[in-house]
Amino acid sequence: MRILVTGGCGFIGSNFIRYILQHYKPASVTNVDALTYAGNPANLDGVVEEHGERYEFFKADIANFDQMDALMTEHQFYAVINFAAESHVDRSINSPQNFIHTNVIGTSVLLDCARRHGVQRFVQISTDEVYGSLGESGEFTEQSSLDPSSPYSASKAGADLLALACFKTYGQEVIVTRCSNNYGPYQFPEKLIPLMIIKALRQEPLPVYGDGKNVRDWIHVKDHCAAIVAALFEGKSGSVYNFGGGNEIANLDLVKMILKKLGQPESLISFVPDRLGHDRRYAIDSSFAKGELRWKPRHKFKEGLDETIQWYLDNQSWWEPLLERAGRY
Repeated sequence: MRILVTGGCGFIGSNFIRYILQHYKPASVTNVDALTYAGNPANLDGVVEEHGERYEFFKADIANFDQMDALMTEHQFYAVINFAAESHVDRSINSPQNFIHTNVIGTSVLLDCARRHGVQRFVQISTDEVYGSLGESGEFTEQSSLDPSSPYSASKAGADLLALACFKTYGQEVIVTRCSNNYGPYQFPEKLIPLMIIKALRQEPLPVYGDGKNVRDWIHVKDHCAAIVAALFEGKSGSVYNFGGGNEIANLDLVKMILKKLGQPESLISFVPDRLGHDRRYAIDSSFAKGELRWKPRHKFKEGLDETIQWYLDNQSWWEPLLERAGRY
């Protein structure tokens, strides 16, 4: 059984490749990644040595029909799992075009090629950001209305709707998963948790948007990977599954936790003008996924955050070269 993973050199995609190769021995993975700024081959160091021919990599753009068609002609894939996405909200505000290209056109191309070549399953990896913002109470369910606030989340909502339309129109075996904020190893340094860890280590100001009271629900990336595998093998076609960690915390409180763990003063916190269209609160109701897929998150947030901080302490040689790359894009 061969699986096509797109965006497999990114944060969640690379963790997923490691997870499925370790836990499902019959599975083989073809990884397609365009290696834009957040795609890092070093995220998969050691995978070839450990898994040999069960893993292969192709550099390609998922929005290039000829490249994707040729790849699916060469291999008979059981499933496509589409992680490939431009995903940084700030970058989408400054330059939405790249997000439309990858997140919308790329998803459309993959769906078309998968259908033409008889791929049995298509899993579209999405985000809770497509639902917009919550008030002080309530949680997003799979029936919540889509109300994206940024070009990024709008492009992901568009991709989700394309995928679900292929199920309704063509009977294509499509599943959409939407998760809360991920954390863990190999996350690109511009994201909140690694950014704050690195700046605290360097005793630089830690930029916090607005009043810092925006709330996010955090899920460990390995729990998310387990959820995706469950959706791949147990999910019902045409369904949407929400995955959350049940760990709501305000951004400011999270930053203070990181500073305390690293023994740095809260005086390093620097409040900056709020992000345009900044959603106030996200919270995920995962009860449908837990019941249908027999899945639940296993990482407790404090322990998972401590482990993540330690990973960045132990892997400075991984993230230091990325800081220069981040500044160029």
